[in-house]
Amino acid sequence: MEARCRILFFCLLFSRFCCNEGKLFDEMSLRTEDKASLLLFKSQINDPAQKLIWVGPGCDTWAGVSCSKLNGKVVGLNLSGLSLSGKLHTTLCKLSFLETLNLSHNNFDGNIPSCFSNFWNMKSLDLSYNMFSGVVPNTLVKLSKLSKFDLSHNLFDDQMIPYWIGNFSMRLEKVELGYNSFRGEIPDSLLYLKSLKYLSLSHNNLSGNLPDFGQSLEYLDLGSNSFSGSLPCLSSSVESLMLLNLAENLLEGGVPTCISSLRVLTHLNLSSNRLSYEISPRLVFSSRLVVMDLSYNQLSGFLPKKILESSEKSGLVVLDLSHNQFSGDIPLDLTELKSLQALFLSHNLLTGEIPSRIGNLTYLQVINLSHNLLTGSIPLNIVGCFQLLALILNNNNLSGEIQPELDALDSLKILDVSNNKISGEIPLTLAGCKSLEVVDLSYNNLSGPLNDALTKWSNLRYLSLAHNKFSGALANWIFMFEAIQTIDLSGNKFSGYIPDGIYNVSLRFNNGDLNKEAPKVPLLDSKLSVVMGDDLHLNYNLSSMVTIDLSDNMLHGQIPDGLFSLHGLEYLNLSYNFLEGQIPTNLQSMWSLKILDLSHNSLSGQVPGNLSGLENLTHLNLSFNYFSGIINKTRGYWRFSGAFAGNPNLCVESSGDGCQTKTRHVEPERAYEEKENGPISAWVFSVSACVSFYIVGVVLFCTSRTRNFMLGVKD
Repeated sequence: MEARCRILFFCLLFSRFCCNEGKLFDEMSLRTEDKASLLLFKSQINDPAQKLIWVGPGCDTWAGVSCSKLNGKVVGLNLSGLSLSGKLHTTLCKLSFLETLNLSHNNFDGNIPSCFSNFWNMKSLDLSYNMFSGVVPNTLVKLSKLSKFDLSHNLFDDQMIPYWIGNFSMRLEKVELGYNSFRGEIPDSLLYLKSLKYLSLSHNNLSGNLPDFGQSLEYLDLGSNSFSGSLPCLSSSVESLMLLNLAENLLEGGVPTCISSLRVLTHLNLSSNRLSYEISPRLVFSSRLVVMDLSYNQLSGFLPKKILESSEKSGLVVLDLSHNQFSGDIPLDLTELKSLQALFLSHNLLTGEIPSRIGNLTYLQVINLSHNLLTGSIPLNIVGCFQLLALILNNNNLSGEIQPELDALDSLKILDVSNNKISGEIPLTLAGCKSLEVVDLSYNNLSGPLNDALTKWSNLRYLSLAHNKFSGALANWIFMFEAIQTIDLSGNKFSGYIPDGIYNVSLRFNNGDLNKEAPKVPLLDSKLSVVMGDDLHLNYNLSSMVTIDLSDNMLHGQIPDGLFSLHGLEYLNLSYNFLEGQIPTNLQSMWSLKILDLSHNSLSGQVPGNLSGLENLTHLNLSFNYFSGIINKTRGYWRFSGAFAGNPNLCVESSGDGCQTKTRHVEPERAYEEKENGPISAWVFSVSACVSFYIVGVVLFCTSRTRNFMLGVKD
């Protein structure tokens, strides 16, 4: 028993000694000369966030540094995403045992040091997402063990891709040079490098006929260049190629059927080229296909009835055939693609009705059939798409009414059925669509008053009911949506007064107020980006202006003072009504205002002098009212040509001639009759019309696989 205790004691003592020795080795593993090189490198760059915490004797306390357990040499340096900047000091080249160097997602600039050739053991070099420029040094040809080479998202311009790129390493598997400005053709050395699996040269200025490749590629991204010629068959990659992106080039001819022989293809993007002719019925892909994008071409004929070998095993998530010249009906076979989450068929010549079985696509999140010649009504079966986030059917010949059952689409964020022939009233049941952010029902035959269903759309950002037959009074709540940017009720038969309600609820209408908190909704640029959860984003080309348009109605009374106190409002159109009284004097509050149209009303009194002081105002129309007084040319009104026409009691100064009164040719009582027979000026109409929806781009991420493809995210 005593002997056993002694043995156990010595074992414990030995294990503790071994642990201490291992810990001691770790702490002393960073070689002195490498430590000195790293510290000198750190002293030569900018580290504003102080993330390079390099203290202590061992590698385990040096952020991003990996060392060999055998000789203590630095073998890995990963400084990705640390907001570092400056030029790379050549002292870094003294780390000659480096196997991996990752400086991506920083702000380094200048040239790549030619002494990088010292990294004789380098296997992975990632300098992406920086601001490196100049010439890619030829000395990198000495890195014969390199397997990953990434210089994407930098500023290399006006130079050819290095001719040696496919010759210097027989182990090279991944080459990324995208998002630079390389020109010329793809070097021959890249076309036959047998080890190459992953090639991304997108977003450059490469040109020439698109070549074929002689190796088994898995990932090929040549999008956003100027390649011409016809599509190659890529026969060497039949059993390996999973992603093919040739979008935004100058490719011509048809889509060859040999493309469908790529047996493991999951992502195909041939959009924005010059492809034409009909799609062959033999172009049938493997059921592994997840994304198929042929949009923005000149393809014609009928839509392909069969896209995949087996609809039952279909994994297709995104189908985009928009912006072509397809004609005929929408094939019923498309409703069998049970995994489909996004269907884009807009901007074609499609006829017939929307398939009644479209509700079978229960995973569908986006339907865009806009800008076609579709007839019939919105099928009631569409409520089967219970996950639907965007229903976009504008610019067709659809008729019928908005069915009350559409309230089942309670996740819907975008509803656009504008420019159709839809009639009836807005159903009260649509109050159930509480997620709505964009609603465009303009240019239809809808009628009735505004009902309280709209008040439940608390996330509403864009509302257009323009050019319908709505009537009755404007409700007090119409301006009380917190996130609203655009309200367009023009071209209806609304009567009564403009409600003197609470205007300061909208964060966008008041975002110019320096005393208010910052808006909780994102500010809009030239596009309205509607976020569909974490995976899906849609961009709409809307007017970027914050807008209220009540023109072309039958509104009476005075303009409420509160309407002229909205600091963030940029476009206000109250023309073609029967408004009277004077213009509110608190105009100086509207410092964001760019367009003001109060024409064709019965407004009177003097034109406020502070109106000309609105520095952002680019268009003013006060014509055909009853304004009086003198318009002084020194106030800057000269920049608004024709703004005061048709005001008989208004004296407008002109150069050298004193005042000139303007004869009013239209009586205010006849204003509404005339507007039905004569259009508003073309300029004003175009400004009003620009807020209607026209989809210009889609960035769609329905699954992790499609997100990687559409954003160009690399594994």
